This record gives sequence, C-alpha cells and structure tokens, in this order.
Amino acid sequence: MRFITGMPSTREQALAALTKHLNRWQTHGFGHWAVRFKGDPMLLGWCGLDFLDTTPEIEVGYGLARSHWGLGISTEAARASLEYGFRNLHLERIVAVAYPENTASRHVMEKLGMKYVKNGYYYGGDLVYYEIRRADFPVSASNRILRDNS
Repeated sequence: MRFITGMPSTREQALAALTKHLNRWQTHGFGHWAVRFKGDPMLLGWCGLDFLDTTPEIEVGYGLARSHWGLGISTEAARASLEYGFRNLHLERIVAVAYPENTASRHVMEKLGMKYVKNGYYYGGDLVYYEIRRADFPVSASNRILRDNS
C-alpha cells in the first residue's frame, strides 16, 4: 500500500471502496476484479479499470500482496484489463499513473506497451502518466479468465 494510500485500509475504507467498485460496474460496466489463481480461492490482489482521479479518463490499476510480487501477475492482470477495455468497452485510450519511484509499476506499464507521456498531479501526488491506444495494443491469446459474477 506504500504507493497507493501509504497504509492499509481500515474496515470502513475497504467497505467504501468495495461499494464504489460494485456501483462502478453497475453504472459504467467496468471496475476492479479480484485476482486469484484458477481453482484457488485465495485472493492475490486486485486489478481493473476506473476513472483517473477526478477526470473522465479511464485508467488501469493493480495491487497485489507482497508475496506475489515479481511473478508477472500484475502484468497479466493489467493486460487482461486493457483487453477488456479495448474489446468490450471500445475505449480508444487507457492511461495509468504511478509515483516516479515506483519502478516496479512503471516496468509493468512499459511491458504492456504503455508510453510515458508526462508528469501530473493526481490523487494528491506528483505522478508519472502513461498511456496506450487501442491501435497500439497487441491482443493475444491467454489462459486468463475474466468473469462477471453479478
């Protein structure tokens, strides 16, 4: 949580975030997914699409338990989210932001084909801003499963 909120969420904050994301799915057809291995109920983290701070732009975001860092899971989950945004939502562009010192997240963005555009002020901090356009996104076959359990 060091690069997201700086500290773990309280129960109330977690409930508010869950409610927000469930409403986002109902209203806009996108939000966050739980990330887990197929056939294993253990939650590894989250990934998905949301509005970038107070803008109308759509961003991809992700967060994993530390025990699962460095395994390519964030990249795979974020790739699935981009694919969903381009294929299902017909988005033309998706962005991502990170703290400049969050080299792991920046590496994920770059592996996805996202390009650095600028520095900007979002979520109360100075962040790097990346983007990818639908025309530049390589859709590939994968064993990932995106499921809507609503």
